[in-house]
Amino acid sequence: MQIPTLLSVALLLILINFSQPSQSESFRGEINGDLGFIIDVKNIVSMVRSDIEQLYNGATKSVKLEYRGVSVRDYSKVAQSFKEVCTQIDKIEKNLRISKKSPYNYILYNTDILYYKLRMAKHLISYKFEEFADYANSNLYYNFAYEIGSVTEFVSDNAFYLKLIGAPFAIEDFLSQLQHRYEMPLEKICHSEQSPQQLVYFLYKDYALTELKTYVLAEYSLLIRRIYENENLKMETNMIRDNYNSISEEALETLKTTMEKADRVIWRCDPDKHVHNVTYDEVTRLLQGYVENEVDLSNDESCGETCSDYQNTTTKGCFDQKFCSQQPQCAGRIHDCQFFDSDLSVCQSPTSSNRRYEYIQYGDGQLLGKYDYCEQQPNKVDSWSRWLFWRCSYCFCLCDEPSLKSDRYFNLRETLADVEANMVVTGVRFVKKNRVFHIQIQQGELLPRGAINESTLEWVPVDDYQISDPDVTEGVDYHAMSYENRRINLGNNLGDNIHKHGRGVVVTGVGFHVWRGQLALNVMFSDFDFVEGLVNGYYEDDSPIPVRFTMYTIWNSGLDNSKLNIDNLDLPTRATNSSQPLSKDTQYVEFVNTGLEKDAGQTTIPFIDIQDVVSYPPVPLAGLGIYYKSSPGYGGFIASKIISYNYAVHVRKPTALP
Repeated sequence: MQIPTLLSVALLLILINFSQPSQSESFRGEINGDLGFIIDVKNIVSMVRSDIEQLYNGATKSVKLEYRGVSVRDYSKVAQSFKEVCTQIDKIEKNLRISKKSPYNYILYNTDILYYKLRMAKHLISYKFEEFADYANSNLYYNFAYEIGSVTEFVSDNAFYLKLIGAPFAIEDFLSQLQHRYEMPLEKICHSEQSPQQLVYFLYKDYALTELKTYVLAEYSLLIRRIYENENLKMETNMIRDNYNSISEEALETLKTTMEKADRVIWRCDPDKHVHNVTYDEVTRLLQGYVENEVDLSNDESCGETCSDYQNTTTKGCFDQKFCSQQPQCAGRIHDCQFFDSDLSVCQSPTSSNRRYEYIQYGDGQLLGKYDYCEQQPNKVDSWSRWLFWRCSYCFCLCDEPSLKSDRYFNLRETLADVEANMVVTGVRFVKKNRVFHIQIQQGELLPRGAINESTLEWVPVDDYQISDPDVTEGVDYHAMSYENRRINLGNNLGDNIHKHGRGVVVTGVGFHVWRGQLALNVMFSDFDFVEGLVNGYYEDDSPIPVRFTMYTIWNSGLDNSKLNIDNLDLPTRATNSSQPLSKDTQYVEFVNTGLEKDAGQTTIPFIDIQDVVSYPPVPLAGLGIYYKSSPGYGGFIASKIISYNYAVHVRKPTALP
C-alpha cells in the first residue's frame, strides 16, 4: 500500500475545510454525463499513451543514423507530439474560470508551511512544463530531448512527482497542525466570489491539472530514455501509469464526497466603505421618533391621560400654536408614546433631511441621539399646566406617515429570465426605483454541463412604474409597509427537493409575495437538461418541436418563523466591524426605528444591501435567499444571497484509462 504524499493529503485536508453542513440533500446518485474537465483530462491521457506507444514503436524500427542510433527526425516527432499535448492542456487551462482573486488566499489561511509547499510544488512543475513547450515550439529538438530526458533531476524532490513514482513522504506534522481546522471563516468566503463547492471544484481542477502536467513530463521523459538509451523501461512506464490512474481515481472520489458536503451559498461582505445609493439603500420614515404634546393627541384637548395611553392614534390639532407649529406634524398614525421628562431641547434637522431631529436633550440630562452642532437654534420645549389640575406633557412617540419622504414600497411583480432564449438567473441585487424596492436579476445563456455563456450576461431592467400611476394597485403591483405590516421573512428558497426524477431545476425567476401582511421571497424554477444545457425544453425522438419543461414556484410562508429582535440598535453604517449573517431560515425581521438613545429613533432599520450578488465564473442557481447580517449593537442589513447549482450530482468516475 502506498504512503500518501504531502500534496495528496494536503488536498484532502484543504477540501475537508469546506465540509460545512450543506443545505442540499445528500448525493442522489450518478446522472448521465461527466463534467467537461474530467473528460478533457481523460482524453489527453489517452492521447498521450497512444502517441507514446506509436512513437516508441516507430523509433525502434527506424534507421540508426547518429549518436547512439537516435536521429533528429525521431526527436522532432517526439517534440511535435509533446507540442500537441501542450496545446490541448493550454486550452483546458484557459477554460479554467476562477475567481479574480486567488482562491488560495481563502483556502490556505494561516497555514504558511502548507501554502509554501503547495505553491512551490506547482510552480516547479509549471515552470518545467512551459520550458519544454518552448523548446518544442522553437524547433530546438535536441535541447528538448536532452532536457526532458533528464527531467527527474529537476523534479525529483517535487511532491507531485514523488507521488507519481510511489515514493513515501512524511506528513504527520502537517496532519497535527490541520486536524482541528474543519471549516472556513465567513469573512473569507464572502470575499471569494465563489461558493465553497465552487472553490472545492477549482482546487480539484488546479490540482488535477498540475498532476496531469507532471504525468506528461514523466511519460515523455521515459520515452526519450527508451529511445536514447535503447532501454525497454516498460516496468517503469506501467508503474507511472498505474499510479496516475490510482491518483486520479482517489482525487475524483475525494472531490465527489467533499462537494456533496460543501456549502453552495454565495453572499457579499460589507464593502470597505458604506456608500448610500451605491452599496446600500434605506426604507425611510416607516417608523420615526416624534415629539407631540398630549393635548394634541386627545380628542377634547384635555391632558387627563398619560403619554402611555396613546398607543395608536393621530394628531388632533395644534393647541395654542406651541411647538407643534414649529415642526412638521405627523400626518399618519402615531404609536407607542412614552414620557421622558417635562422639559426638553429639540435640535431639528434641515427640511431636506429624512430625519426630524438631530438630537433631543431633556431637562434631567437624558440625551436621545448624538449631541452635535445644531444648524438651527434648538427649540426649548416645556410642558405646562392647565386648569390647575392637569399637566400637559410632551410625549415621545413613533410616527408612521406615508409621504413623499417615506420609501416603504416593495415590488410584487415577477421578474423572469428569458427562458425562450435559454436564459437562466445567474445573480440578483436589490434596486430602489421610484421609491419602490425591486429584486433585479442577472441572466445568462445556459450552455451544456452547467456552463454559462459569459458574453450574454445582462441585468434585466426592473419595471419602471410610480405608485401613483392609475393602473398600479397596492397589494397587486406593490406592497406598502406600515406599523402593522412591516415583516419580511428570511431564509432560503431551494429547488433541490422539487422532484427526484433525475432532471435538475434552475432558478428562472424571482419576486415578492405577501401573505397575511408578511413579505416573502418568491422564486421560480424550471426543469433543465444538464448535459444538453437546455432550459426551455428538450427534443424527443428527433421531433422538431421541443417538449416544454415545467416551471415551479417556492415561497417562504413564514408560518412557523420566529422573530429576530433588532430593537434599540444604532445606524448600521456606524459599525466598525464587518457584518456577519445572524439570521436562520426559520426567522423573520420587522423594520423598526433605531434606538432612542443612539439615534433618537430617526432612522428605519435594517438598511438594504444593494451590492451585486453574483459568482465568478457565473453559474446556474439552485436557489435564492434573503438574510439579515449585522455587527453587534448595530441595525444591520437585509441582503440577498444566491445558491449555486449542485454540481456534485454529476461527478462520477470516467471510463477506465488505457
